[in-house]
Order: sequence, then C-alpha cells, then structure tokens
Amino acid sequence: MLADRIEAKWIDAFCAVFSRCAVRPGDPAAILSETQSRALNVHLAELALLRLGARPFHLVLPTPAQRHPVPVRSTGASEAIRGLAPVVGALKAAGFVVDCTLEGLMHAPETPAILGSGARILVVSNEHPDALERLGPDDALAHAVRAAARRLRGTARMAVTSAAGTDLAVDLAGAATVGVWGWTDRPGTLAHWPGGLVVSFPKAGCVNGTLVLAPGDANLTFKRYLERPVRLTLRDDYVTAVEGEGTDAALMRRYLAAWGDREAYAVSHVGFGMNRRARYEALTLYDRRDTNGTELRAAAGNFLFSTGANEFAGRHTAGHFDLPVMGTTIALDGEAVVRDGALLDVFG
Repeated sequence: MLADRIEAKWIDAFCAVFSRCAVRPGDPAAILSETQSRALNVHLAELALLRLGARPFHLVLPTPAQRHPVPVRSTGASEAIRGLAPVVGALKAAGFVVDCTLEGLMHAPETPAILGSGARILVVSNEHPDALERLGPDDALAHAVRAAARRLRGTARMAVTSAAGTDLAVDLAGAATVGVWGWTDRPGTLAHWPGGLVVSFPKAGCVNGTLVLAPGDANLTFKRYLERPVRLTLRDDYVTAVEGEGTDAALMRRYLAAWGDREAYAVSHVGFGMNRRARYEALTLYDRRDTNGTELRAAAGNFLFSTGANEFAGRHTAGHFDLPVMGTTIALDGEAVVRDGALLDVFG
C-alpha cells in the first residue's frame, strides 16, 4: 500500500511533464478536478506549476450523481462539467489545463470548445504518482508514436490475427487517428499522461471478424486479467456474440446487457501500445484504487480494442470496455508492425 503523501520526486515528475507542455513563468494554468479526484495528484499539479513559476488556479466541481444503471469506469468522457458555461469559459481562457477529473476530458462534450480556443489539455490519468513517475517524458517514444500515427493515417486496412483464434479486419479509410506520447505543447491539442499509444476511430461499418481474448489478456473496465477465453464476434462494428465459459465471459455479457443500449456493443477505437517501459503486469502491483490501467493500454505490442462511444461514427454511449490483447499480430496494409504481441522496430 502506497502512502498518499507529497514526495519531492513526484513534484519533479510533474515538473518534467509540464515543462514539455511549454508551461512558462507567468502562464495562467487551470487545474480541473472534482470532489472525488485523487487529491494527491491535484496537490502535486499545483506545487509543480508553482515551482515552474506559472500562476495556477483551481476549478473544483462536485462529482456528479450516478445516472447510469451500472458503475461507469474508464470512459475518457468526464461528466463533471455538465456544460457549465463559466467553467468552460475559464478553461478556454487558461491556455493550459491540467485535467485531474476521474474519467478525463478526452471524449467529454465540452472538450472541442476548449481546444477550439487554443488551450492545451493534459489529462493526468487517475493513477497513483508512483506509476506516473516511472512513465515520464521519453523523446524516442514521442518520435515513434508520431511515426506510427502517420502510418495509420495512410493505412487502408488493419488485420489482426492470433494463435488464440483472432481474425479481425478493420477498414481504416477515413478513420480519425490519434497518437499520444504523454505531453502536448501545441495550442488546441490534448494528451494524456502516461502516454505511448496510437489509436484509430473507424467510420461506421468498418470492423468485422472475430476477436478472441485469451487468458492473461485484460479487461480494464473490471481491472482484471482474464482467466478463461472469451470469443467476440463482430459484424459491421457491433459485437453480436460474447462466447465463453466462466466468470470473464459472464461479466462481459452482464455489463453490456445492463446498459440497454445497442451502442454499448459497438467498436470505439482500435490501436496498439508502444511504450516499452510500461509493464503488462502492472495490475498485480497496485491496489485497485491506485491504478486506472493506463499503463496496460500503453504497454508495447498490445492490441488495444475498445467498445463504446465513437463520435466519428456517430455513436454515443457511456458503456465502455478497454481490452488490451497481448498475443496478436497486427498488419497494416499487409505489413506486420506487431508480431505475436511484440512491437516490431519499424517506427524508429
């Protein structure tokens, strides 16, 4: 159990990332949090900004009431702002926003307006700073992620296969692709820390085939490594069957059905992790309250398959699974970039 106290090394880690985000002395900086945010990260953000000479201010919102039929986890779509105009206005004016909300602003409805003002958003994932410290800025990783994002934007077809039985085809024509390396220094952009992954949001009707989750793969909504195989059948983006015996398949079937929403069964995004410092076994090393699983999303060579909202395909839902699949081969227009779960050295 890690103690929630201020450590100088963690202030150093926050300073290192904020410096990469082009924070300069005198810059205004908003720290956005909610009443259930990880207080330690909020305090570290303030102290780091002050050490850099910035002028931080806090926006603290009440964590909204639960309005869904099941607990919401790891959606990347914080509901904390709820369209409150004065909050949006303050974030737009801040220039730099440190996002410490539980779910993050990646897919929040207010985010386009905030970014449209030229503000930069750094989402500090709801991780214990012990993990954030280990996964700080890495120039080589940033170079590789940029190269992978360029490659995906020029790719027509992604094919994903595995010895476990995965055989998935993804049409990437017109897909929106995002690479995240852990910081952002350009106006109107968003990144999250930890980083080290590239994902694409396919257009509607572009994902078909079979995805087999093998023992050892992870369901990050449940913060759980799978113990039994689960077979997902996909037709035109939608999971049409969840097959498998045991707890893992049963949990997935029950959670998906609980939403009463067909869009919860649809594909959100596909991609792969590129951070060679991220540890696959991280879920075993932290108490559940101390991890949000971002490290597994970024772990090099995992195929990151996600269900739920995809605004680029016109689908919106709060139901969400992030599923790092560890033993696949990923080919882009016929060329392997991941083979049997190992990221190949093709992006520099």
